[in-house]
Amino acid sequence: MVYLNFFTFPNGDMEFDFLIEKVKRTCYDSFYPFKILSEHGLERIDFEPVTILYGGNGSGKSTVLNIIAEKTGISRDSIYNKSNFFPDYINMCEMHLKASIPENSRIITSDDVFDYMLNIRNLNEGIDQKREMLFEEYLDAKYSRFQMKSIADYEQLKKVNNARFKTQSRFVRNELIDNVREYSNGESAFLYFTEKIGENGLYILDEPENSLSPIRQMELMKFIEDSARFFGCQFIISTHSPFLLAMRGTKIYDLDESPVDVKRWTQLDNVRIYYDFFKKHENEF
Repeated sequence: MVYLNFFTFPNGDMEFDFLIEKVKRTCYDSFYPFKILSEHGLERIDFEPVTILYGGNGSGKSTVLNIIAEKTGISRDSIYNKSNFFPDYINMCEMHLKASIPENSRIITSDDVFDYMLNIRNLNEGIDQKREMLFEEYLDAKYSRFQMKSIADYEQLKKVNNARFKTQSRFVRNELIDNVREYSNGESAFLYFTEKIGENGLYILDEPENSLSPIRQMELMKFIEDSARFFGCQFIISTHSPFLLAMRGTKIYDLDESPVDVKRWTQLDNVRIYYDFFKKHENEF
């Protein structure tokens, strides 16, 4: 499915005219995101159901994703870096839709995934501390000489009876929810994507391979392929992962080229490095 058909960015001449007018009025330390994408000759992106932005650090991949997310107005959780000129730049961009963008569309960044895993870790630490307290409460209640003297002691009476008629593990389980942490960081990260990505939506993913093992990257690749093919989703992704770059039917923009060029995944420098390395050690397998 294609919701966002194409997107245009201001070229160098448009940026020059705008900045000259701004400089006449006052001085600024940064004109970000001006002079970032134009230096790579990126003026337009035509989208497929899965479109990938490839490039090294500083190539502008994340900038492109944030610009598109801001222009389309889709949901986001984490804040991102932007200057006073960001709204001006967004106004100079244009987008053409093939269909209305669904409300459940969103951008997912590495910060979102990290915060999710951190929240689970913090929650589990609290649960572990509470569990230790309950172990002590169980022993105190089981071997106490408690006698009920008034209705105010009723809750303590129930706790003592529970401790005397239940094992320690059953007592604690009844008082405490199980730990949320049932997965490794990679498994939790993969679960985050499968929970956040629903049917019929535009999803912008910024380096989703972070925290994912190779096998999880392959599972995410299959999940994205199926979501685009069968469940009405469109994806715009920045990645270095050869597994994601190899997805079927993907259109890849190489932001390391100037001007930016569309390439096959096997032509990308990062993939060629992997290929040459494994080819060199082929006899060791």
